[in-house]
Amino acid sequence: MKKPRILVTSARNALKYVMRHFCEPGLTEVPEKTDKYAAISIQDTIGGGFGFELKTNKYCKDVLTLYFDDIEEPEHGLKLITPNQAKDIVMFIKKHENDVDTLLIHCFAGVSRSKAVGAFASELLNIPSNNETGYNKYVYDLLQRVWLEMSE
Repeated sequence: MKKPRILVTSARNALKYVMRHFCEPGLTEVPEKTDKYAAISIQDTIGGGFGFELKTNKYCKDVLTLYFDDIEEPEHGLKLITPNQAKDIVMFIKKHENDVDTLLIHCFAGVSRSKAVGAFASELLNIPSNNETGYNKYVYDLLQRVWLEMSE
């Protein structure tokens, strides 16, 4: 089976990507993009997220929305990724490794948390990655640790 393309991006660019899968009534009959995708949406805990949640539809086959902050050690008022969230990410990636064209992963800036998840997903699915550095090491290490525990 074909492995999905892993698209790591910011919240803004994730919305642009999603919107290219819709037709504008009366103007277009076919959307610009028709690939099937699954999305991991990593949102901040402050303010309850970014003000939007992705939903399943004809092209979006599944969405995993998680709330944790871009920190690598405990900080007052912020939340680290939890082992249960890491397990949810691993299971989501494995669930969709052969049934979507694109695995869309976003956080606010698309630089740290989502890049860590993207690097992990690339490794887990044995897909070449350009997400090698600059990611949230705590997120990446927890995903690795949880995956090893799940594999035992």
